Amino acid sequence: MKKQICLLASAVMAAGMMTGCGSKTAETTAAATEAATTAAETTAAETTVEASKEETTAANTDGGLRTGMAVVTSTGSSKDAGDKDGNAQVDSVAAVVVVDADGKIVNCMIDTAQTKMAFTAEGKVVMADGFKTKKELGDDYGMRPASGIGKEWFEQAAAIEEYVIGKTADEVEGIAVDETTKTTEPDLLAGATIKIGSYVQAITEAARESQVIGTQEGDKLGLGIVTNMEKSKDAADGKEGQCQAYSTYVATTTGADGKITAAVIDASQGTVKFDATGKITSDLKEAVQTKRQLGDAYGMKKASGIGKEWFEQASAMEGFMVGKTADEVAGITVGDDGKTTDADLVSSVTISIDAFQEAALKAAADAK
Repeated sequence: MKKQICLLASAVMAAGMMTGCGSKTAETTAAATEAATTAAETTAAETTVEASKEETTAANTDGGLRTGMAVVTSTGSSKDAGDKDGNAQVDSVAAVVVVDADGKIVNCMIDTAQTKMAFTAEGKVVMADGFKTKKELGDDYGMRPASGIGKEWFEQAAAIEEYVIGKTADEVEGIAVDETTKTTEPDLLAGATIKIGSYVQAITEAARESQVIGTQEGDKLGLGIVTNMEKSKDAADGKEGQCQAYSTYVATTTGADGKITAAVIDASQGTVKFDATGKITSDLKEAVQTKRQLGDAYGMKKASGIGKEWFEQASAMEGFMVGKTADEVAGITVGDDGKTTDADLVSSVTISIDAFQEAALKAAADAK
């Protein structure tokens, strides 16, 4: 009997040991499965992150085309008043380019707002309006008779635009010129004998600062410039007078349907100051920066009802223009002060936009 009990106890103990071993094996297997699952989840998460990065990269290189605009302004040709009225001259060279994924220019447009504003020997401003760019003046600019190659300014500008196609910013910057900045390269000299220093600078800067903002292959490129001197004033009460060329620049790319795919907006305030005797008091060698170049230094944020700087509001306007035709942009409602009354735009743009609208129409009309 005792022998049977011992045998039974031994059997129970053996079964217990086997059960314990089976439990440990199951636990080990479960742990391994859980670890494998965790590893798989980690790999999946990493794959998702990488996929997200790839999607972001693809979005940032959409079409492989970048668009850029740059403006180079000089007041160096201004002259004091004397027997004749003084000349406050602001020359703003603007260039807009489209650059491909290899950094080569595939489209380019240049123009110049040469704003000549008169003031008297008594420091009085001679107001004028209706300023045209050199390209808008066409044959009226009057270069053809004085040109050694018999070409008007707009024709020579077209030769420069064509010459830079296929070149990188570095290659454009390397175009050979003489001490007056006229080109010495035979292939370009046949079509352009004007001084090209400012154009080379503007095209180079535009290409280097270009960004992916929506331009697609086959889009047309346009540039519009609007200038006024409304902020000019006489010298009076011991204070200097000034002639100011306020130029607004709008570059657009448009698809086959005429809708804007990308837009770039900028503005410059070229100012020449003078005293009550008609003598210029400004430093004519001082560089003139655009509002975008000034950035936060422009100082609009504090005075803005929406707390946004000029370049931020301009960027909002650029985005609002995308998907619209130039006519639709021109149709955005504004008040007498040129500020928008459009409910969808007024929350992000409180600056006057009427000059943007006018320049956008010009850009569309001149697109190529």
